[in-house]
Amino acid sequence: MNLIREFLHHDKCSYLENLNQTLHYKVIDNCSMECNHSLIEMGYRRFGKMYFRPICKDCDECKSIKIDVANFEWSKSKRRILRRAQDLHIVIQKPSITKQHLELFKKYHLYKQEKNGWEYHETTANNYFGSFVDGAYDYGYEVLYFKDEHLIGVDLIDILPNGISSIYFYYDPDFAKYNLGKLSLYYQIIMAKERGLDWIYLGYYVKDCPSLAYKSEYKPFKTLQGRPNNISEVIWR
Repeated sequence: MNLIREFLHHDKCSYLENLNQTLHYKVIDNCSMECNHSLIEMGYRRFGKMYFRPICKDCDECKSIKIDVANFEWSKSKRRILRRAQDLHIVIQKPSITKQHLELFKKYHLYKQEKNGWEYHETTANNYFGSFVDGAYDYGYEVLYFKDEHLIGVDLIDILPNGISSIYFYYDPDFAKYNLGKLSLYYQIIMAKERGLDWIYLGYYVKDCPSLAYKSEYKPFKTLQGRPNNISEVIWR
């Protein structure tokens, strides 16, 4: 592991209106699987070689959340989504970048701009590589969803010693009938079960943010208590 640099970034909150946020960043080259796992357990997220977590002074609404794989509650509706997707082709491989990736990424974010008011920024091949391909080392993967030859979903994940860390998922809104967002999580749970892994790390849960509040629907789950560091106890409840 080589810590290249570490810094704080102050900006308007990404999740709650009329609030500001402070993010702690670590840029790490050759981060080992064990180091990645330790950081994820302490509430960091990974994009490329960059790890970050919120450390806002007066707010603790961002809760790192992980789903209990062994006791996950499978309902009829969840199983129905899996059955509906039987005509899809799923590929697990190391992260890559193709014209299809970039076109789908753009289509998804333009859709989210129109539907949810997301800010849209054009993503270059270099931007995409830096966020989703670089820094994957021996733990980063992508799960590709195809309908015939058409790429309709890309799920970026890290497979760690005790669980799967969900990094980012984007999809083709024209294939809404497959409930691809939910499908990607259910498939992560299936992969974790097959590998004997205990947890799905789902990033942050914010109860008053519609884009993140849904995560509490996936039970049972635990949330990280406080902001542990290398010398303090990591407690999930």
